Amino acid sequence: MSNPYASQQRAALEKAPPQAAEGYALIEVARRMDEASRAPDDIAAIRNVVRLNWRVWTIFQAELVDPECQTPRQIRENLISLSNFIDKRSAELIGTPDASKLSVLVNINRQIGAGLLGNPSDDPEEAERLRVEYAQLHGLAAPTDTAETPEDFSEDSQATTDKTNREA
Repeated sequence: MSNPYASQQRAALEKAPPQAAEGYALIEVARRMDEASRAPDDIAAIRNVVRLNWRVWTIFQAELVDPECQTPRQIRENLISLSNFIDKRSAELIGTPDASKLSVLVNINRQIGAGLLGNPSDDPEEAERLRVEYAQLHGLAAPTDTAETPEDFSEDSQATTDKTNREA
């Protein structure tokens, strides 16, 4: 049986521009990493959310190295450099989970995500407000706690991002 929230989210993201879908994904993963950082003893949750973040950034990397990528060269190089940092930090956190080291990844995701949504902000409350506003604008139910978060977010969002990137 399909999760109604996931179905609604998938439908709305299919209609969203690629940058908005990517921004929403980054802010959602930042929210999940922030949540995991509040339970430092839950090693499995830390590893899972770091793996999810790493997958999202791997999708971005694939797009950035594509010869047909329309992103300006300097921005592409900066994002690839940032992706390399995220790769190193992710490998480190999967090997030795440390909730205190998630904050750097959370901040990067919030800033890049907010920028992709059109409103750069380093304020977590502002980033959350933007996430909720975007969700409402596109008919998504903005989760406020884990109980409302779809179990298959990583698969749904990755498939949607892959499809969106191919269409762009």
